[in-house]
Amino acid sequence: MPGAPQMNAELTAAERDRILAKSAIFAPPPAVLPDGRRELVGLTREELAAEMVAIGEKPFRAKQLWHWIYHQGATDFSVMSSIAKPMQAKLAERFVVGRPEATAVQTSSDGTRKFLFRYRDGQQVETVYIPEFERGSVCISTQVGCTLSCKFCHTGTQKLTRNLGAAEIVGQFMAARDSYGEWPTPDGEAPRLLSNIVVMGMGEPLYNYEATAKALRIAMDGEGIGLSRRRITLSTSGVVPMMDRCGQELGVNLAVSLHAVTDELRNEIVPLNRKYPIAELLAACRRYPGATNARRITFEYVMLDGINDSPAEARELVRLLYGLPAKVNLIPFNPWPGSPYKTSTGAAVNAFADIVSEAGYSAPVRRPRGRDIQAACGQLRTENERVRRVPAEES
Repeated sequence: MPGAPQMNAELTAAERDRILAKSAIFAPPPAVLPDGRRELVGLTREELAAEMVAIGEKPFRAKQLWHWIYHQGATDFSVMSSIAKPMQAKLAERFVVGRPEATAVQTSSDGTRKFLFRYRDGQQVETVYIPEFERGSVCISTQVGCTLSCKFCHTGTQKLTRNLGAAEIVGQFMAARDSYGEWPTPDGEAPRLLSNIVVMGMGEPLYNYEATAKALRIAMDGEGIGLSRRRITLSTSGVVPMMDRCGQELGVNLAVSLHAVTDELRNEIVPLNRKYPIAELLAACRRYPGATNARRITFEYVMLDGINDSPAEARELVRLLYGLPAKVNLIPFNPWPGSPYKTSTGAAVNAFADIVSEAGYSAPVRRPRGRDIQAACGQLRTENERVRRVPAEES
């Protein structure tokens, strides 16, 4: 709202530096195999060209490799027909084009598919493909575990082990495309079922900004995977200092995990609010570049029975969002083992939605997908060993 407090530029820059320094503590292992070969997935075009120069090749090889890795989905140098066989062998000696290993794949009765991916150091994350009509979204993770400890989220009960690298992030989407056979064939382009990326899986992406941004730039490159920024949505619980940078550098769609309309309640269920309260969060939303009625900011609001689902709270939500190009996703709470919350009644959800809709905001009630395989919103969790310690609420 006009006049809402916000962090000054100097403080914001200092906070960004602190967040990035903290992120480095949880850096992924180097993208080098025990045999010394280097992983090519996750490198920028410039980094790929530098690798070619380092082995005595011309930089143009990078463009060839980029096409095969990200447009064709090749993982074997021997199938890269535009590269001569001696060069294929040279590349295979020094490099690898990898994927995370799918150690478990479950498909829900509603068509949702959940992957348990394991990386080379044994750490695991979950990734979900959510079909919608003829297309769908891949919900990707950015961290092994999470520091935010949101009370209604199963992932929040798993402490942070480490960040994912760019290769590990974009590799989830690439492995999902493998699963659905979506890479081009000799007969032409494959159908695009996996048409969107939602960065809404395990972890807080803005606490792993550098790797997340690198992965999304790769996904948006027009000569590779080629997803428009309009087909990518990044969800944050409200890491205010990084929201401005995300908007300026990436310009992807923004989703904000709000879930409460008072600081008192949000402090309890989204502990990050103690550091970046609602007024600061909404001020950052108002600054977000490209936010218009055509590209609205999505506010995610999980409906918790008797906690945040009253008509009074719906009216306060409308007041808070006044003037913002916004959409509100109402998410029926998805239970998980040991959760203290219950899902709001259908009547409460509908009444809440009606109040928000009557104020002129789109307020769809998200249909739970993949509940039977623990793949719905807030249900993701893996059993990784925690190897480093940080404060629970990242403060």
